[in-house]
Amino acid sequence: MLNFEEKLAIIESFTELTRSNVSLGRVNFQFEDSLYDRKNVVYHLHPNGNGFVYAGLLRNFSQDDKGMINIRDYSELQLRTLLRQSIDSLSVREEEPAPKPSRNRKKKDQLWTNEENQSLVVKWEDDMWYIYSGINLEMAFETHKEVEAYMEEEGFTRELG
Repeated sequence: MLNFEEKLAIIESFTELTRSNVSLGRVNFQFEDSLYDRKNVVYHLHPNGNGFVYAGLLRNFSQDDKGMINIRDYSELQLRTLLRQSIDSLSVREEEPAPKPSRNRKKKDQLWTNEENQSLVVKWEDDMWYIYSGINLEMAFETHKEVEAYMEEEGFTRELG
């Protein structure tokens, strides 16, 4: 286990971190260039060797509910790796995934009728098939095959045109 001075020397070797002394001899280190509200990378490094590193944006780490990892028993390599990954995670903002293009965006509303001259309208909206009776939603399905099966069971046929 690294002692306080050894951990401090490792952390201070990351020039992008700024030291901040806090109460009871503890030390925090901030990453001022963080692209997130989170700036504390090292939290409450204590003279007894205990302390925490932020890993809230990292996967494959067991962290507390604040995204912190206790570094009390970390080796030099483990600490350096965790610090680098923490800083890197705060340096890049993950892009929001692009919305999936709608598979059937150009589908027109479909009119379905039965022998009693009742009609239902099928609409493709928000990647779902919706069946309306007037303004009332009758059913919703993920696939058009489900729509067809439902309509057949209910005695409706699609009007072409």
